Amino acid sequence: MIPEIPALDELSVTLAHYLLVSGAVFGIGVVIALAKRNAVAVLMGVELMLNAVNLTILAFSRFSSAFPAGDAPLAGHAFVVFVLTVAAAEAAVALALAVLVYRRRETVDLDRVNLLRW
Repeated sequence: MIPEIPALDELSVTLAHYLLVSGAVFGIGVVIALAKRNAVAVLMGVELMLNAVNLTILAFSRFSSAFPAGDAPLAGHAFVVFVLTVAAAEAAVALALAVLVYRRRETVDLDRVNLLRW
């Protein structure tokens, strides 16, 4: 018994699919950010969460019913480019701080870093 192959019309990606993937990526990012002790791993978790939010913004922009098909606004896309730029700047500053902390304390383990004690 071979199952029937659905028609191409039935194989469309809906908003729910995008939100499911975005939620999964966000959840993975939260788990990484909260479970890891390494500063670089925490930053990677934060970046995953930002990318999940970007995917959600793009999905809502793509499936917005306020505009007819073909006249989709680019506001969501422009906002994502802005968020990506801010995230890249945040990652650069955070990695620079991690390198400075490593030079000073010789560790990037967040439990062992105590910058208030000299």
